[in-house]
Amino acid sequence: MFKNILGIAPKLESDDSYSPSKLALKLATKQKTDYKPVVYKKYQGKKSKILVIFTEQKNMKMQNGKMFSTGNHPVEALLPMMHLKNAGFSFEIATPTGRPVVFEMWAFPEKDENVKKFHQEYKNDFEKPKKLQDFVNNSLAETESFAAVFIPGGHGAMLGIPEDKNVGNILSWAHKNNLFTITLCHGPGSLLATTLDNQPFLYENYKMAVFPDSVDKMTPKIGYLPGQMPWGLSEKLKSLGANILNTKADNTVCLDRKLITGASPLAANELGKLATETLLKELK
Repeated sequence: MFKNILGIAPKLESDDSYSPSKLALKLATKQKTDYKPVVYKKYQGKKSKILVIFTEQKNMKMQNGKMFSTGNHPVEALLPMMHLKNAGFSFEIATPTGRPVVFEMWAFPEKDENVKKFHQEYKNDFEKPKKLQDFVNNSLAETESFAAVFIPGGHGAMLGIPEDKNVGNILSWAHKNNLFTITLCHGPGSLLATTLDNQPFLYENYKMAVFPDSVDKMTPKIGYLPGQMPWGLSEKLKSLGANILNTKADNTVCLDRKLITGASPLAANELGKLATETLLKELK
């Protein structure tokens, strides 16, 4: 009751999961993003496709047993895609089993007309994505058609994707064929899939920006999370040899070889610009 009065109690959803409290939403989400359209020189080459791997899972079990209502963070997913589309790139949207993409709709910027328009434009693709297994079976031979793999953030990116062998195969394929890998916030959890079957971590000694565990540990105090995280992403990546640049959930972005990363939702716009400018430069 006391937490409800203060606005720091997580909101109970109809499926018994919890979304962030009123205070957490006020502090951590915005109704309008910092996105502004950029006029890029359109890419005209063959490598115009980008595979976007989304989560199809919604609920993350916290250490106390409560479920956090999550998925892909809409700002982290859509802003980079908007920049890339403006430069002439197209998308193949996929989830592990082909079930619909799940977004954290409580974080959707409802007063941002650019984002709303883009989300609506790709609505059918989000509702009917491809299966990752089908991509592995049919598209890995089409290396000349792809420029990058993009894995958006949101806590949901830590559900299933780090343990998915198809994700590991796709990231290894991208790495081997000099395609770019783009990810941000909790999306770098996907990079753990490269260690499945006792394989070495592909990104050892890479610099990257990742959402800090220290911030995840604090957010239950304001009701963003309904409990402590089941495991720590940034510490896991550090233990495998990643060099994480940021200590805050800020707008840090990083380019190291063919890996492009961002620290948080605040980095989504800058990540989109960095990824787009990098691809246009490298794919001349």
